[in-house]
Order: sequence, then C-alpha cells, then structure tokens
Amino acid sequence: MGKSTHFLGQPLYGQIIKLLDKPKILQISRGHGGERYTKRFDGWVHLVVMLYAVIMRFDSLREITTSLLAEARKLSHLGIHFKIGKSTLADANKRRPEAVFEEIYRQLYGTYRHVLSSDSRSRKEPVWMKRLQIIDSTTISLFSNLIFKGVGRHPKNGKKKGGIKVHTVIHANEGVPSDIKFTSAATNDSFMLKPSTLNKGDIMAMDRAYIDYEKFERLTQKGVVYVTKMKKSLKFSIQEDCIWQTPDGLMEVRIQHVTFTKLVKGGEVLTHHARIITYADERKHRLVSLLTNDMDYDPAEIIAIYRQRWEIELLFKQMKQNFPLKYFYGESANAIKIQIWVTLIANLLLMVMQRGLTRSWSFSGLATMVRINLMYYVDFYGLFNHPEKDWESILKAATGEPPLPSLFD
Repeated sequence: MGKSTHFLGQPLYGQIIKLLDKPKILQISRGHGGERYTKRFDGWVHLVVMLYAVIMRFDSLREITTSLLAEARKLSHLGIHFKIGKSTLADANKRRPEAVFEEIYRQLYGTYRHVLSSDSRSRKEPVWMKRLQIIDSTTISLFSNLIFKGVGRHPKNGKKKGGIKVHTVIHANEGVPSDIKFTSAATNDSFMLKPSTLNKGDIMAMDRAYIDYEKFERLTQKGVVYVTKMKKSLKFSIQEDCIWQTPDGLMEVRIQHVTFTKLVKGGEVLTHHARIITYADERKHRLVSLLTNDMDYDPAEIIAIYRQRWEIELLFKQMKQNFPLKYFYGESANAIKIQIWVTLIANLLLMVMQRGLTRSWSFSGLATMVRINLMYYVDFYGLFNHPEKDWESILKAATGEPPLPSLFD
C-alpha cells in the first residue's frame, strides 16, 4: 500500500507551531522570571505541551503525559528531547507566571492581526465594520469558590460556585480578542469600558451591563460612537419623538431624542444627550430599544451594528465548544489563567491557519480534523484544501486495473 498523497516529513502539529517564534518566547519567559530554577522544561516546551493538550482536548495531566509517552518518537520535531512527568507539568503551571502566556498571546495578536482582518468574506462589509469594536464578558465555571469569588447559587444544592470572568474586546473584522482581562465572576463588567483607549471614529457595541452616563459622555466628547441596549429602569427626558409606520399601520421604527441627567461628585449635574431607536424584532416577536450617542446614522445601520455584537458571543461559544474549559490542569489561579491564555493562543493559531485555506471550513470542523491528525505526518494545506485526494487516487487506481477472471468467461 502506497503512502498518502498528503505525506510530509513532520507532524501536522509541527507545522502549526512554526507560527511561533521560539527565541522570542524564551525572551518573554526570561523577562517575567519564568526561566528561574529551570533546567529543561523551559517556556517553549511548556507552551508546546500545553498547546498540544488544549488542541487534543485533554481533561487531566495524566492524559497529557500518557499521550506524550505514546508520541515519544515524534517529539523531537517539536523540540522536546526528554520525558515529561506529571509533576513537572503541574509545577510549571503553578510557578511560571501567567503573564508569560499573556504577553505571548499579545505578541501573536500583533503579528497576525493583519492576516485575520484581511479575510475576504463572501458578503460585502459595510464601511463601519473596520471601525467597530465589540465588548463583552463570559464566565467560566470553576470547582471552588476559594480561587475566584463566584456569583449566584446552584439551583439544586444552593452552594455558590466559583467562576472566572473573561472580559474581552474584539475588532469585528478580526474575530479574535484584542484585549482581555480576568476577574472573579462577581466583578461588574463596566470597568472594561475605557474611553481613554479609544480614538475618534471608533464604534463600540456592547450590552446594557456597560451603561455609564459619565463614560458615555466622555465617549461623545472624543467622537466615539456607542450602541447598546436600553435598560427599562433608565430615567430620561424626551426632547423629540417620531414614529415611522409600515403601509399596514404597524410601527416600523421609533426614534426618540432624549437627555439623561446625573448628579456627580462635587454636586455637579452631568447632562448626556442620546437617541433611543426602537424597532420590532420579527424573529423574537418583541420590541427592542437601542441607545446610541450617534445622531446621523440611519436607524437600520444602528440596528445592524448592534446585531454584529453577536460575533463576540459566537467567539465565546467557539472556544468553549472546541477547547477544554470545563476541567483544569491545576487548582491555583495561575494554572487556570495559563490554561485560558493557551486556549486563546490555540484559537488564534487555528484561525490564522484557517485564513490560509482556499477551501471553506467551519471552525469546529477544522478543529476536529486538526485534533484527529495532529501527530500524523500530513501536509496541513494539502489535506485541508483537498481532503478527498487520497480516495480519488485509490478509486482511480482501482478502476484502471484489469477485471478479475470470472467462472462464466
């Protein structure tokens, strides 16, 4: 039996980690004190092993180290020339600062963001897409309330469960986090909205957890547009109120120019002017009210901007479905953060690889195929651009052979 037409001289995983800069990673690790008291298990080996674990979706240290024993002859391609024990990996997750992996992620994002943003999608993007940023958070449940303060209680036993909240900002045309912060699940989201980091012309889409009149007024003064969902409890005075109807007499859209007032420190009164755009969501059969400081955009564009906020929810779903974020490889806050940072790195690397393909793949389909073939000696682009090639060659060879002799000839 002949070799696969996709055969290559190194495992598929070796091709993925070629996107990483080993000297730079070791430099980052040394800069954060990650190479102290280290003989062989340096920052590079640590990252390679953890990436291997999250891509393969392993749930425990035992699974990781046992699998590495089976792949011993292939590890030299990855720069690993020694046996890795469970205690070695556990100690590294506890001691090497998670700031090492944070900086690695930020360096990778800076290196490859142009590849991610240059994705030519099938639809024509609106002019505001490149200026749109989306902000939100997701909570990852933990086994203990002692590491990160939990929020809410279990509906059956009444116990409060720990959780780490991942606060995230993404650029809508990139699809990966551009800024990330970790807090306990009990932390309010609003601290992540920072007007000082935004520039004139930027657009921010967010949910109602970020409503803050003072910050909204600072955004307006800087020329930054925000779009969020209204809270029912907000109090305001209406300056202008217009309703557009369909030919059938139903409300199509309602636009209200409103003023919010708030008493701030020092006894001053803060005044903020905004627009409320209310429309009928036909899919959910209810009215939706959006709040924005933009007075010029067509209401349809404001609605489209807010709907684009769903991109960040899809990112959270993508990460939780395709990587192990239910079971952690350590019980310390440092180990948990390392695993999340490595998950973010794995997600970014696979998305960069995905952008280089001519064939269309869903991320889940790509991640599954990568996991199955991770340590096989196959060419990534050859396999994923033409996965049927081996079968085509087999069938072609089979039909070209002379037929077997028959008893009835």
